[in-house]
Amino acid sequence: MTWRTRFLAAPAVAFAALLAMPAAGLISPAHAACAPGDKINASTAEWAAEQAREAGYSNISMQRKGCDNYWHGIGSKDGQTGRFVVSPDGEVLPEGD
Repeated sequence: MTWRTRFLAAPAVAFAALLAMPAAGLISPAHAACAPGDKINASTAEWAAEQAREAGYSNISMQRKGCDNYWHGIGSKDGQTGRFVVSPDGEVLPEGD
């Protein structure tokens, strides 16, 4: 076999090997972050941080928005640093365990 034959045959061999593999091991199922029925509102991290500032928090870092439209953040209040949530209506609460 010449180098040209080997060069041209390599992709065909690789393709045949892929076809022989079970499909279940190649592709994992996709998982959406939120359920199809979840209604995500237009609130922003800036809005949530402002709500936290008004509630007395400082050194605020907004972490993420959940599918329930609650914003999760970290900040300091009364000399303590901890996690908090901002509800869709703007209420700021310490985040529980």
